[in-house]
Amino acid sequence: MILYFLRHASAGEHVANPKKDEKRALDKEGIEQCGYIGRALAALNVQVDAVVSSPLKRATQTASLVGNEIGYEGKLQIDAALRPGAGLADFRKLLDKYSKQEAVMVVGHNPNLSQFLGSVISDSGCEAAVDLKKGGVARVEMRRTSGTLQWCLTPKAVRTLYETAVESSRPKTSRK
Repeated sequence: MILYFLRHASAGEHVANPKKDEKRALDKEGIEQCGYIGRALAALNVQVDAVVSSPLKRATQTASLVGNEIGYEGKLQIDAALRPGAGLADFRKLLDKYSKQEAVMVVGHNPNLSQFLGSVISDSGCEAAVDLKKGGVARVEMRRTSGTLQWCLTPKAVRTLYETAVESSRPKTSRK
């Protein structure tokens, strides 16, 4: 199975009230990050059988925007195993639930999403240190209970590549 780990994009400042924080939406930068990451994934011909998200608004928005960019037409799946504070045992159950799928995208929060990613790419079963940035996505090729990190993209890197490509495609003006 191919597993894509997508951290929710920028959603402004943390809100002290937990109920209000769960409803915190993406900000302008977060929406842009989703566009860059989604278009990069589409350019890489990423296709998934399922998109599974934390129930928090910023995660479901990220999942929907990126899913739309890659042409995902299935129903967005919501799973508490991707909530902030969820444990590795819950995440392993989620993986079991989707084990028959070829490619799955999981959308969640740090620090647990980075911890889940680190634990599946570590041969010893302990955590590898992975810093998954907001709006960042990592591709892992899974085999049973562990996997191999294929690549990791950040919105900043993708934006820089995009802007460089646009700049280099502009006609050069010559001075006489």
